[in-house]
Amino acid sequence: MTTSLQPRNSSQTIKMSDLQDPSGQDARQTILDNISKFGCHLVQINTDALPGFVYSIGLYKEFGHPELICFGLKPAVMGSILNHACDLIKKGETLTANRTYTGFLEGFEIRFLEVDKEYYQDYVGYAGWFYDMTFDFPLLQLVWPDKQHHFPWDPEFNPAWKFKQPLLDRSTDFKFYEERNTAVFVTKQALKGDPVLSVYHDEDGAWHFHTTPEPDGKDIILVSFEEVTRLDPSINELFSLPFGGQAWRASTADDWEYAEEEEEDDGEV
Repeated sequence: MTTSLQPRNSSQTIKMSDLQDPSGQDARQTILDNISKFGCHLVQINTDALPGFVYSIGLYKEFGHPELICFGLKPAVMGSILNHACDLIKKGETLTANRTYTGFLEGFEIRFLEVDKEYYQDYVGYAGWFYDMTFDFPLLQLVWPDKQHHFPWDPEFNPAWKFKQPLLDRSTDFKFYEERNTAVFVTKQALKGDPVLSVYHDEDGAWHFHTTPEPDGKDIILVSFEEVTRLDPSINELFSLPFGGQAWRASTADDWEYAEEEEEDDGEV
Protein backbone atom coordinates (compact mmCIF):
# COMPACT_ATOMS: atom_id res chain seq x y z
CA MET A 1 0.00 0.00 0.00
CA THR A 2 1.31 3.48 -0.81
CA THR A 3 0.31 6.21 1.61
CA SER A 4 1.52 9.59 2.79
CA LEU A 5 1.75 8.35 6.36
CA GLN A 6 5.25 9.01 7.65
CA PRO A 7 6.86 7.95 10.93
CA ARG A 8 7.96 10.34 13.59
CA ASN A 9 11.73 10.29 14.04
CA SER A 10 12.77 7.93 16.82
CA SER A 11 15.75 8.23 19.14
CA GLN A 12 16.67 4.59 18.56
CA THR A 13 16.45 1.91 15.93
CA ILE A 14 15.42 -1.58 16.97
CA LYS A 15 16.55 -4.16 14.45
CA MET A 16 13.69 -6.19 13.05
CA SER A 17 13.82 -9.91 12.45
CA ASP A 18 11.54 -12.31 10.63
CA LEU A 19 12.65 -15.17 12.94
CA GLN A 20 12.52 -17.79 10.21
CA ASP A 21 13.64 -20.41 12.75
CA PRO A 22 12.66 -19.09 16.17
CA SER A 23 12.95 -22.35 18.03
CA GLY A 24 16.68 -22.36 18.72
CA GLN A 25 18.69 -20.93 21.57
CA ASP A 26 20.38 -18.44 19.23
CA ALA A 27 17.02 -16.89 18.37
CA ARG A 28 16.08 -16.56 22.04
CA GLN A 29 19.44 -14.98 22.83
CA THR A 30 19.01 -12.48 19.99
CA ILE A 31 15.64 -11.48 21.42
CA LEU A 32 17.06 -11.19 24.94
CA ASP A 33 19.99 -9.11 23.70
CA ASN A 34 17.65 -6.68 21.91
CA ILE A 35 15.40 -6.44 24.96
CA SER A 36 18.43 -5.60 27.09
CA LYS A 37 19.76 -3.05 24.59
CA PHE A 38 16.59 -1.45 23.27
CA GLY A 39 13.75 -2.47 25.60
CA CYS A 40 12.17 -4.90 23.14
CA HIS A 41 12.68 -6.97 20.00
CA LEU A 42 10.64 -6.36 16.84
CA VAL A 43 9.42 -9.18 14.60
CA GLN A 44 8.53 -8.42 10.97
CA ILE A 45 6.12 -10.77 9.17
CA ASN A 46 5.67 -10.62 5.40
CA THR A 47 3.38 -13.05 3.57
CA ASP A 48 1.65 -13.11 0.19
CA ALA A 49 -1.71 -13.86 1.76
CA LEU A 50 -1.87 -11.17 4.46
CA PRO A 51 -0.84 -7.56 4.96
CA GLY A 52 2.62 -7.28 6.45
CA PHE A 53 2.87 -6.57 10.14
CA VAL A 54 5.38 -5.89 12.90
CA TYR A 55 5.06 -6.69 16.58
CA SER A 56 7.12 -6.42 19.73
CA ILE A 57 8.52 -9.04 22.07
CA GLY A 58 9.76 -8.00 25.48
CA LEU A 59 7.75 -4.95 26.52
CA TYR A 60 5.77 -7.10 28.90
CA LYS A 61 8.87 -8.86 30.23
CA GLU A 62 10.88 -5.67 30.72
CA PHE A 63 8.23 -3.12 31.72
CA GLY A 64 5.03 -5.03 32.43
CA HIS A 65 3.56 -3.17 29.45
CA PRO A 66 1.37 -4.75 26.74
CA GLU A 67 3.17 -5.92 23.63
CA LEU A 68 2.33 -3.97 20.46
CA ILE A 69 1.38 -4.94 16.91
CA CYS A 70 0.83 -2.85 13.76
CA PHE A 71 -0.40 -3.84 10.27
CA GLY A 72 -0.40 -2.65 6.71
CA LEU A 73 2.20 0.11 6.46
CA LYS A 74 5.70 -0.13 5.02
CA PRO A 75 7.93 -2.19 7.33
CA ALA A 76 10.25 0.75 7.97
CA VAL A 77 7.29 2.92 8.98
CA MET A 78 5.85 0.28 11.30
CA GLY A 79 9.28 -0.29 12.82
CA SER A 80 9.78 3.42 13.39
CA ILE A 81 6.45 3.98 15.10
CA LEU A 82 6.97 0.96 17.36
CA ASN A 83 10.45 2.33 18.14
CA HIS A 84 8.75 5.55 19.23
CA ALA A 85 6.29 3.61 21.35
CA CYS A 86 9.18 1.80 23.03
CA ASP A 87 10.85 5.17 23.72
CA LEU A 88 7.73 6.35 25.51
CA ILE A 89 7.34 3.14 27.49
CA LYS A 90 10.99 3.25 28.60
CA LYS A 91 10.31 6.76 29.93
CA GLY A 92 7.43 5.42 32.02
CA GLU A 93 4.40 6.13 29.81
CA THR A 94 1.66 3.51 29.63
CA LEU A 95 -0.10 3.31 26.28
CA THR A 96 -3.78 2.48 26.62
CA ALA A 97 -6.65 1.45 24.37
CA ASN A 98 -9.40 3.76 23.14
CA ARG A 99 -7.38 6.93 23.49
CA THR A 100 -6.10 9.13 20.66
CA TYR A 101 -2.35 9.73 20.39
CA THR A 102 -0.27 12.13 18.32
CA GLY A 103 3.45 12.03 17.57
CA PHE A 104 3.56 8.55 16.06
CA LEU A 105 2.71 9.39 12.43
CA GLU A 106 3.46 12.83 11.08
CA GLY A 107 0.22 14.77 10.69
CA PHE A 108 -2.02 11.89 11.82
CA GLU A 109 -3.45 10.57 15.06
CA ILE A 110 -3.38 6.88 16.01
CA ARG A 111 -5.26 4.72 18.49
CA PHE A 112 -4.74 1.40 20.24
CA LEU A 113 -7.11 -1.55 20.57
CA GLU A 114 -6.93 -4.43 23.05
CA VAL A 115 -6.30 -7.58 21.01
CA ASP A 116 -8.62 -10.51 21.71
CA LYS A 117 -6.59 -13.52 22.86
CA GLU A 118 -8.37 -15.59 20.21
CA TYR A 119 -6.01 -13.95 17.71
CA TYR A 120 -2.72 -14.48 19.56
CA GLN A 121 -1.77 -17.79 17.94
CA ASP A 122 -2.76 -16.41 14.53
CA TYR A 123 -0.40 -13.43 14.60
CA VAL A 124 2.07 -13.41 17.52
CA GLY A 125 3.14 -17.03 17.72
CA TYR A 126 6.82 -16.16 18.21
CA ALA A 127 5.91 -14.01 21.20
CA GLY A 128 3.96 -16.93 22.63
CA TRP A 129 7.00 -19.14 22.08
CA PHE A 130 9.20 -16.59 23.89
CA TYR A 131 6.78 -16.48 26.83
CA ASP A 132 6.94 -20.28 27.17
CA MET A 133 3.83 -20.89 25.02
CA THR A 134 1.52 -19.47 27.66
CA PHE A 135 0.27 -16.50 25.57
CA ASP A 136 -0.31 -14.98 28.99
CA PHE A 137 0.52 -11.37 28.13
CA PRO A 138 -1.52 -8.34 27.04
CA LEU A 139 -1.33 -7.08 23.46
CA LEU A 140 -2.35 -3.76 21.93
CA GLN A 141 -2.90 -3.10 18.23
CA LEU A 142 -1.78 0.26 16.89
CA VAL A 143 -4.42 1.45 14.40
CA TRP A 144 -3.84 4.21 11.87
CA PRO A 145 -6.37 6.29 9.88
CA ASP A 146 -6.77 6.86 6.16
CA LYS A 147 -5.55 10.04 4.45
CA GLN A 148 -8.78 11.80 5.41
CA HIS A 149 -8.12 10.95 9.11
CA HIS A 150 -10.95 8.40 9.31
CA PHE A 151 -10.35 5.25 11.36
CA PRO A 152 -11.40 1.79 10.12
CA TRP A 153 -14.52 1.78 12.31
CA ASP A 154 -15.70 5.12 10.87
CA PRO A 155 -18.35 4.86 8.11
CA GLU A 156 -16.29 7.22 5.94
CA PHE A 157 -13.09 5.13 6.13
CA ASN A 158 -11.55 4.43 2.71
CA PRO A 159 -13.11 1.06 1.70
CA ALA A 160 -10.08 0.19 -0.45
CA TRP A 161 -8.04 -0.03 2.77
CA LYS A 162 -10.50 -2.15 4.74
CA PHE A 163 -8.36 -5.29 4.75
CA LYS A 164 -4.99 -3.54 5.16
CA GLN A 165 -5.27 -3.77 8.94
CA PRO A 166 -7.62 -6.31 10.53
CA LEU A 167 -9.15 -5.13 13.79
CA LEU A 168 -8.10 -7.73 16.33
CA ASP A 169 -10.52 -6.74 19.07
CA ARG A 170 -13.58 -8.10 17.22
CA SER A 171 -14.97 -10.56 14.66
CA THR A 172 -13.33 -13.68 16.09
CA ASP A 173 -16.12 -15.68 14.45
CA PHE A 174 -14.93 -14.66 10.97
CA LYS A 175 -11.19 -14.16 10.49
CA PHE A 176 -10.96 -14.12 6.70
CA TYR A 177 -9.86 -11.10 4.67
CA GLU A 178 -13.10 -11.20 2.71
CA GLU A 179 -16.60 -9.82 3.06
CA ARG A 180 -18.89 -12.12 5.00
CA ASN A 181 -21.33 -12.31 2.09
CA THR A 182 -18.66 -13.35 -0.44
CA ALA A 183 -19.93 -16.31 -2.48
CA VAL A 184 -17.90 -19.51 -2.04
CA PHE A 185 -18.17 -22.99 -3.55
CA VAL A 186 -19.33 -25.74 -1.18
CA THR A 187 -20.41 -29.33 -1.64
CA LYS A 188 -24.04 -29.45 -0.57
CA GLN A 189 -23.37 -32.34 1.80
CA ALA A 190 -21.66 -29.85 4.13
CA LEU A 191 -25.01 -28.14 4.65
CA LYS A 192 -26.43 -31.49 5.75
CA GLY A 193 -23.78 -32.00 8.42
CA ASP A 194 -20.88 -33.67 6.62
CA PRO A 195 -17.53 -32.14 7.66
CA VAL A 196 -15.45 -30.03 5.29
CA LEU A 197 -12.26 -32.03 4.70
CA SER A 198 -10.72 -30.33 1.66
CA VAL A 199 -10.24 -26.61 0.97
CA TYR A 200 -8.79 -24.87 -2.07
CA HIS A 201 -8.12 -21.13 -2.44
CA ASP A 202 -7.68 -20.85 -6.19
CA GLU A 203 -5.42 -18.47 -8.11
CA ASP A 204 -8.39 -16.20 -8.89
CA GLY A 205 -9.15 -15.84 -5.18
CA ALA A 206 -12.24 -18.07 -5.09
CA TRP A 207 -12.68 -20.45 -2.16
CA HIS A 208 -13.78 -24.09 -2.49
CA PHE A 209 -14.94 -26.13 0.52
CA HIS A 210 -15.48 -29.83 -0.10
CA THR A 211 -16.52 -32.78 2.01
CA THR A 212 -14.50 -35.18 -0.17
CA PRO A 213 -11.17 -34.75 -2.01
CA GLU A 214 -12.82 -35.21 -5.42
CA PRO A 215 -16.43 -33.99 -5.26
CA ASP A 216 -19.01 -34.53 -7.95
CA GLY A 217 -19.51 -31.27 -9.82
CA LYS A 218 -23.30 -31.52 -9.53
CA ASP A 219 -22.98 -31.43 -5.73
CA ILE A 220 -21.24 -28.04 -5.68
CA ILE A 221 -23.33 -25.00 -4.79
CA LEU A 222 -22.71 -21.35 -3.90
CA VAL A 223 -23.27 -20.06 -0.37
CA SER A 224 -22.06 -17.07 1.63
CA PHE A 225 -18.63 -17.36 3.24
CA GLU A 226 -20.13 -16.62 6.64
CA GLU A 227 -22.44 -19.63 6.33
CA VAL A 228 -19.42 -21.93 6.01
CA THR A 229 -17.73 -20.57 9.15
CA ARG A 230 -21.01 -20.85 11.05
CA LEU A 231 -21.26 -24.52 10.08
CA ASP A 232 -17.68 -25.18 11.19
CA PRO A 233 -15.78 -22.46 13.12
CA SER A 234 -12.52 -24.40 12.66
CA ILE A 235 -12.58 -23.23 9.03
CA ASN A 236 -11.27 -19.93 10.44
CA GLU A 237 -7.90 -21.61 10.92
CA LEU A 238 -7.44 -21.31 7.14
CA PHE A 239 -7.80 -17.53 6.96
CA SER A 240 -4.19 -17.12 5.76
CA LEU A 241 -4.31 -19.79 3.04
CA PRO A 242 -2.68 -18.08 0.02
CA PHE A 243 -3.90 -18.04 -3.57
CA GLY A 244 -3.23 -21.49 -4.98
CA GLY A 245 -3.08 -22.99 -1.51
CA GLN A 246 -4.77 -26.23 -0.49
CA ALA A 247 -5.60 -27.71 2.90
CA TRP A 248 -7.05 -31.05 3.92
CA ARG A 249 -7.67 -33.26 6.94
CA ALA A 250 -8.85 -36.81 7.52
CA SER A 251 -11.51 -35.72 10.02
CA THR A 252 -12.47 -32.77 12.19
CA ALA A 253 -10.39 -34.33 14.97
CA ASP A 254 -7.24 -33.99 12.84
CA ASP A 255 -5.10 -30.93 12.16
CA TRP A 256 -5.15 -29.30 8.75
CA GLU A 257 -2.34 -30.22 6.37
CA TYR A 258 -1.22 -27.75 3.73
CA ALA A 259 0.21 -27.50 0.22
CA GLU A 260 0.73 -24.65 -2.21
CA GLU A 261 0.65 -24.91 -5.99
CA GLU A 262 4.11 -25.03 -7.52
CA GLU A 263 4.98 -22.30 -9.99
CA GLU A 264 5.38 -23.49 -13.57
CA ASP A 265 8.96 -23.80 -14.78
CA ASP A 266 9.51 -21.25 -17.55
CA GLY A 267 12.72 -22.95 -18.70
CA GLU A 268 15.03 -20.17 -17.49
CA VAL A 269 18.11 -21.08 -15.49
